[in-house]
Amino acid sequence: MDHTPSGLWIDGRAVAASTDQRVVVDNPATGAPMGSVPAAGKADVDRAVVAARRAFDGWRWTSANERAELLHEAAGRTIAAAPRLVDALIREQGKARPEQEEEVEWAATTLRYYAELARNNRGRVLPSGEPRTQLNLVLKEPYGVVGAIIPWNFPLLLLAWKLAPALAAGNTLVIKPSELTPLVTLQWIRSCFDHLPDGVVNVVTGTGAGAGEALVRHPDVPVIAMTGSVATGQRIATVAAPMMKHLHLELGGKDAFVIAPDASIDDSVEALAYAALFNAGQVCTSAERVYVPSAMHDAVVEAAAARADAIRVGDPAGEGIDMGPMAAQRFRDKVAAHIGDAKARGATVVTGGTVPKGLDDGYFYAPTVLSGVDHGMAVMTDETFGPVIPIMAYDHIDEAIAYVNDSPMGLGATLRSSDPALIKRFFDEVTVGTVWINDPLTDNYAGPFGGMKLTGGGRELGEEGLESFLQTKHVHWDLSPDVKDYWYPY
Repeated sequence: MDHTPSGLWIDGRAVAASTDQRVVVDNPATGAPMGSVPAAGKADVDRAVVAARRAFDGWRWTSANERAELLHEAAGRTIAAAPRLVDALIREQGKARPEQEEEVEWAATTLRYYAELARNNRGRVLPSGEPRTQLNLVLKEPYGVVGAIIPWNFPLLLLAWKLAPALAAGNTLVIKPSELTPLVTLQWIRSCFDHLPDGVVNVVTGTGAGAGEALVRHPDVPVIAMTGSVATGQRIATVAAPMMKHLHLELGGKDAFVIAPDASIDDSVEALAYAALFNAGQVCTSAERVYVPSAMHDAVVEAAAARADAIRVGDPAGEGIDMGPMAAQRFRDKVAAHIGDAKARGATVVTGGTVPKGLDDGYFYAPTVLSGVDHGMAVMTDETFGPVIPIMAYDHIDEAIAYVNDSPMGLGATLRSSDPALIKRFFDEVTVGTVWINDPLTDNYAGPFGGMKLTGGGRELGEEGLESFLQTKHVHWDLSPDVKDYWYPY
């Protein structure tokens, strides 16, 4: 195994961990070990937090313009390192090459977006009660050390969505990458952020129960920013509540994809295949439940099955691959369990539902289309996070909207339609954080991303993404120290 990079990144340098325990990292396309990282413990997290807290005293007073230039340099380094980062992502995370290239490009552009946004605003001036003698200011200030807990499905992009606004706002970071994708995270931080002042960005590798829990519990980490499951978010909220930490949580999704009666079946199925199968369905905004008019149901099922069968599944290190493996065996097992539950309850596997032929190594799963599903099945209610397209019929758009809202999660929803009245009603009535009309899974740097209900109330991207890492202070300044006539005695 290649153990490089194997150390932690603390205070601007690679350091050894306080423990000999290690986490082995597999290549999901082969199932073979490709490296390992330290299983950092509390002592390592303490060291990283001390470095970040010390660096904060200088970083917060670095001018916004200087911070912007440093972020631009990190973005430039990321683009220069893109071929190496893409290759590393392919080996460690498993998306197809075009998807990995997009991730690196988006990560770099996120840095550039927040570099500029942070130049614009420090707060605002309010009208004062006595405009000649008083001044009222609203100031936006950094919190301090941000603990960033990053998932494996987009290890660089979802880190950038936290790192870029947090740094632009004047915070410092301690990053805990997923134990499935720590190598590429260390590679990115070491190669593209080592020009920042020591301690501004730190990385501690390990497990959620080890390094992750220690980071959440640390009294000098006032902000926890995490993307992950609802269960993990609830655990973090429970641990953080006594310390009144600021939580920035983006949790699970069970996104709906609705085809309206006026939509083209062929075009909608093309959009559906992308929305459901991108990154083997391992996207929080994947289309995980599909609702189609009863009159179109059979035609949509047939077209979706044909499109799924045409997806080229294989090792993303090869050429001409559309979809790579799932990230780990336990995730593939969950997909198989959801499909098994659906079959036991009367659903039909139209295509897929197996490991593709010739891909017994690694964690591959065939794109799968299910019909005859309903909301009594786990595949329609619980987050599947895999390459599964369950299709359910509806008779009227009222019913479709009710189905969309019949979930404890509310991240996003997609509608395929050209009917303006139906479109407006849809985005007015669905309780989700992002609504895509005709073009699913497309994000906008300036548009906030996040969910409602159990998905959490955090927002990334846009001005809201920057605000998430700033706290508000009100300053009331009377220019005169004279005694006021409204003080005691009345």
